Amino acid sequence: MNTHHPDPKSDPPKFPDTPEIPYIEGDGTGPDIWKATRHVLDAAVERAYGGKRYIRWKEVLAGEKAFKEAGSFLPDDTLEVIRSLGIAIKGPLTTPVSGGIRSVNVALRQELDLYACVRPVQYIPGVPSPMRFPEKVNMVVFRENTEDVYTGLEWAAESPFARKIIDWVEAETKRKIRSDSGIGIKHMSRFGTRRLVAMAIRYALEHKCSSVTLVHKGNIMKFTEGAFRIWGYELAREVFFEDTLTEDALLNEYGGILPEGKVVIRDRIADAMFQQILLRPDEYGVLAMPNLNGDYISDALAAMVGGLGMAPGANIGDGYAVFEATHGTAPKYAGLDKVNPGSLILSGALMLDYMGWTEAGALVRRGVRRAVSKKHVTYDLARQMEGAVEVSCSGFGRVVVDHF
Repeated sequence: MNTHHPDPKSDPPKFPDTPEIPYIEGDGTGPDIWKATRHVLDAAVERAYGGKRYIRWKEVLAGEKAFKEAGSFLPDDTLEVIRSLGIAIKGPLTTPVSGGIRSVNVALRQELDLYACVRPVQYIPGVPSPMRFPEKVNMVVFRENTEDVYTGLEWAAESPFARKIIDWVEAETKRKIRSDSGIGIKHMSRFGTRRLVAMAIRYALEHKCSSVTLVHKGNIMKFTEGAFRIWGYELAREVFFEDTLTEDALLNEYGGILPEGKVVIRDRIADAMFQQILLRPDEYGVLAMPNLNGDYISDALAAMVGGLGMAPGANIGDGYAVFEATHGTAPKYAGLDKVNPGSLILSGALMLDYMGWTEAGALVRRGVRRAVSKKHVTYDLARQMEGAVEVSCSGFGRVVVDHF
């Protein structure tokens, strides 16, 4: 694995005017939401560039469809195509319960080293929300994707290896662990932390965000979560020393007034951060955090602005990116043309931005906002909005295009 210091000036990938882009339909409702999404993305690109640019879509297999057709939940051919083209978009995938790989999503992230899960969370006016002032929520979560408990090791309670670890811990540290305990190993590295925080800081600088907040549980887990905090500050100090300052420096040297062009680096304990995003959301912009914290907080933020049905997401590494629906497969609605395709549509807008096709990405977002403002929405939103017109999954895609 490459262990160089993350480069704050790494260039974004370049795409031709007619790129080939792999797509994975997904399981359950995946085919429904992908069909609606493809229609929106193709229409946005056509509207923005008048035929001078277009996407050549290429289906690749993963999940249940891959298992049925190729005998693997994640075929090697799929990985090779994504590696060769550097980009993909996917619907939700089922995680096998009693066999196969631990998680198709986790496997994709590991195999392609997609170390950052990037989740922008911003309120769309008109979407039902449990918050009094959801318009104050505008954050981007950078969640480390390749370490922590998601890629840790586990041994079942009373298994031979669990017993060995329990005995070794007691012999070496005199600490007792109950003999019927399951055992897990949580690992977090300096390298993994630094490159994640570097991406978050680059984003903050490019988008003129005032802060990057490191979210951790370092008060309890000193050498994993606590190290994430230390390594994050270290990276900012060593690589971005001209562009960043700490919260203490902001207060003591600048009287609390952030100099133009600077980003303040600060940290918050994870459980306290849950309170912060509820009570003081407008004080936070970019959040960088380990895998498990990022999973919880990004979903909580999505709930604050109306739920995962309208939450985009991307998994990004060095040279590879996979954009995805952030919700599950909802198999009971499969094939009914009913569910909300907003998450995948907005993830497609993220993909267009990543490609440098920002004009098309802006059209997609504008179409979604206008569709919601007109109250032409799928059942999940319509049942919560007075005077709404319920439309199908594909119907929502058409409404979005009509409102570019």
